[in-house]
Amino acid sequence: MASPAIQRSPLQRLSTFKDTPPPVTTTATTATPTPHSTTPTPLSPAPSALDSFSSDPIFSSFLSSDFDSTRFSSAALSSGSAASRIEKLQEGLRLLDSQLRHDVLSRHQDLLQQLSSIKAADSALSSLRSSVSSLQSSVKKIRSELSEPHRLISTKTLQLSNIHSTAELLQSTIRTLRLSKKLRDLFDSAPDPEKLDLSKAAQLHFEILSMYNESHLSGIDVADSELKWVSEIGQKLRAEGMRVLERGLEGLNQAEVGAGLQVFYNMGELRGTVDGLVSKYKAMGTKSVNVALDMKAISGGGSGGGGFAGPGGVQRSGTPQIGGGAKAKEALWQRMNVCMDQLHSIVVAVWHLQRVLSKKRDPFTHVLLLDEVLQEGDPTLTDCIWEALVKSFASQMKSIFTASSFVKEIFTVGYPKLFAMIENLLERIARDTDVKGVPPALTQEGKDQMISAIETFQTAFLALCLSRLSDLVNSVFPMSSRGTIPSREHMLRIVSRIQEEIEGVQLDPRLTLLVSRVITKVLHLLAERAEYQISTGPEARQIMGPATVAQQKNFTLCQHLQEIYTRLFSLMGGLPAIAVEIMSPALDAIYRVACDSVTSLFQAMRERLESCILQIHEQNFATLGMDAAMDNNASPYMEELQKSILHFRAEFLSRLLPRSASAASVGTEFICTGLVRNLASRVLIFFIRHASLVRPLSESGKLRMARDMAELELAVSQNLFPVEQLGAPYRALRAFRPVIFLETSQLEASPLLQDLPLSVTLHHLYSRGPEELQSPMQRNRLTPQKYSLWLDEKGEDQIWKGIKATLDDYAAKVRARGDKEFSPVYPLMLKLGSSLSANES
Repeated sequence: MASPAIQRSPLQRLSTFKDTPPPVTTTATTATPTPHSTTPTPLSPAPSALDSFSSDPIFSSFLSSDFDSTRFSSAALSSGSAASRIEKLQEGLRLLDSQLRHDVLSRHQDLLQQLSSIKAADSALSSLRSSVSSLQSSVKKIRSELSEPHRLISTKTLQLSNIHSTAELLQSTIRTLRLSKKLRDLFDSAPDPEKLDLSKAAQLHFEILSMYNESHLSGIDVADSELKWVSEIGQKLRAEGMRVLERGLEGLNQAEVGAGLQVFYNMGELRGTVDGLVSKYKAMGTKSVNVALDMKAISGGGSGGGGFAGPGGVQRSGTPQIGGGAKAKEALWQRMNVCMDQLHSIVVAVWHLQRVLSKKRDPFTHVLLLDEVLQEGDPTLTDCIWEALVKSFASQMKSIFTASSFVKEIFTVGYPKLFAMIENLLERIARDTDVKGVPPALTQEGKDQMISAIETFQTAFLALCLSRLSDLVNSVFPMSSRGTIPSREHMLRIVSRIQEEIEGVQLDPRLTLLVSRVITKVLHLLAERAEYQISTGPEARQIMGPATVAQQKNFTLCQHLQEIYTRLFSLMGGLPAIAVEIMSPALDAIYRVACDSVTSLFQAMRERLESCILQIHEQNFATLGMDAAMDNNASPYMEELQKSILHFRAEFLSRLLPRSASAASVGTEFICTGLVRNLASRVLIFFIRHASLVRPLSESGKLRMARDMAELELAVSQNLFPVEQLGAPYRALRAFRPVIFLETSQLEASPLLQDLPLSVTLHHLYSRGPEELQSPMQRNRLTPQKYSLWLDEKGEDQIWKGIKATLDDYAAKVRARGDKEFSPVYPLMLKLGSSLSANES
């Protein structure tokens, strides 16, 4: 078997041959190329046997660029047909040798041309060697002539550069020493630090250090020794400048703050100094908050406000021992007061620093100092310090809410006090940083962030407030015992507790608003529980006998709710308008329940009195003898009405109405007083309505009706409500009495009609007309009761439409008879009714 090198070489060349265009065999007629032609001679095509190498499974592997003879041999041996494989390879070698001979013979002319080109190149290369040798000798000669001058120039240049550097170094050193001498003289001339020109000294210090660093004076003994003294002076300048700056911030002295800032600006350390101050104040504020809320220190006996000493944080072990709660509570509030003062001082100091930075400029460069400290888009100094303080405060508040039940209880119960502290802090900061032309220290967003830090305690406080009041209402009105009316003392306890809750937050409108919402919920609960206690059914509505037990319970409940309503209504007078607006629906709910407790009774009394008045239509007001007309006794229906009013007064109203004018609170009306007033007004209006419907009405009947009106006025005034205070119903009653005695011709011009509803006047005129002029009640064949219900539902315009229909019927009947005259009331009624239509249009 041939070696791998021998096998690989011809096969690899085969791939090259395949990429070369196949040779073309020339014929006798083809022109023979000249020796100088560069065009390749066409060759004949390669034998087809070689083309099969690329598709042969054995020989194709020899064409691969990553062919490995070892791997091929191993595969041949492992296949079990090594002998056949060797024979095939030998055959391939023979074929390749044959192909190579063919290629050499077919390219014989090209090979000869290449050989002549190589000889010509060898001749030219020999000539080039001699030329290069001559050039090298010339270069050596020139190098020997130029090297010495170049060496001299380089030496002199280096010498000049060193002399120049030395001169500059000496000048810088001398200038540094001179500046140092000025600095020494400045210190020597002012042994008292208070009289030292710190700004100038800082400027000299900065120039010395700048000269030393920029001129690279390190290593010069005199400069190094001087630098040591300058560094010491720098420490003194920083200490003195910081002392002046802190003194100015503590006293809010703009001149001292400006002087201190100028020192550090001249020293080139302004931004670092300001950042350090702000960081220092941040640490002070954080530590102040931690110390204030360190329950471990408080419960351990620390009663003072303390400074910044002691570790911060709240531990469960910080709960005070039995008997030490009051002292620890007082110590906690004291520490909180001190903390608020320290936070105020920190924020105002940083704001003052920012204020001076925004105003002061360097006297030489006129650069605004604030521009050296803050870049565009950076937060202000006050924003940075406030954000850090709020973050620390909020973190501590959140921690103690979960870690210390003692502090949580103190801040929850005393949330108004805690909130007042925060509000006072914010107000003081806003007041002390309110300077025209200067932004305040805090924005509204910053204030809201501080208030939000104690929001968890606010939520707990409102929940506690709701729980206390709800528990009190539930204890007064237990769901398990319906119909049990609590005592007046129990009811007033609810009012007193509500009053305490409001007074506890009344100084702050925001808390007042929040507590008002809680009280609203409690009042709705109270109204719901009270409504559950109202007794209903026949016993609550009966009016013929004495007051039942159920009615007496309702009376008591009504009076209790009335007292709650009046007291709370009076209390709301001192609250903000928005709080009153929030609580008003709840008070209205209590008022409604108080009315509901006796509404059924008043409805029954109203129906009874109306039924008595309806009996007026059973009386004869047409033709009575003079003896009956002169009788001073009231009509039977009026006597029954009077008896009913007296009974109501004795059994019901005496228990509901206040015994004296002082019983009702100023600015409010007793609930039952309003109900009685409405009842009295209804009685008068109802009587006038049905008195106007009486038909016919003789002169003696008018006298009897006038006497009934007097009896009615007296009964209502003495037993229900003073009629003089009823307004329109009373004026209508007083006007109707003389109207019935006027002649028909006098009615139109009478001013008394202004006090009477138009429907009453028109109904009365029916009694003066002929029988064929029927009233709407007669025309529609309605009972007085049903017609009265219809009148309650309709307005004056609709009533007039019904009356107009009867007038049209009357006119039609008169015309049908051929009469040309109408009753005098007919044109009068038309005129009065048309005036109503004209007023509406």
